[in-house]
Amino acid sequence: MESKRQQKFARMVQKELGSIFQRDVKNLFGHAFISVTTVRMSPDLSIAKVYLSIMMADDKQACLENIVEKKSQIRKELGHRIGKISRITPDLHFFIDDSVDYAQKIEKLLKEIKSSPPVN
Repeated sequence: MESKRQQKFARMVQKELGSIFQRDVKNLFGHAFISVTTVRMSPDLSIAKVYLSIMMADDKQACLENIVEKKSQIRKELGHRIGKISRITPDLHFFIDDSVDYAQKIEKLLKEIKSSPPVN
């Protein structure tokens, strides 16, 4: 269970990273639309697990690898934004958030079940 401090810091990091991905480093990742869905902070606030939703990209894994390669540049920009609020900039660990894909898969399966004729 995350503490209030972790939750508050995670929301701030999520907001700032979202802004960074939408405005500042958009040209680094081509036409991919990247949004930050969740941020989970370690208890000492030194590590942030960042879950990303990547849309309009041909290869999501390649896009994630590109983001990981540019991690230091992203972290530096984050540090500039939260430097006056926090004395540390967390180390960023990026993951693909596949919850949307999973939900779509489940919805598709449920539609298939509804449309299939009942078995007697």
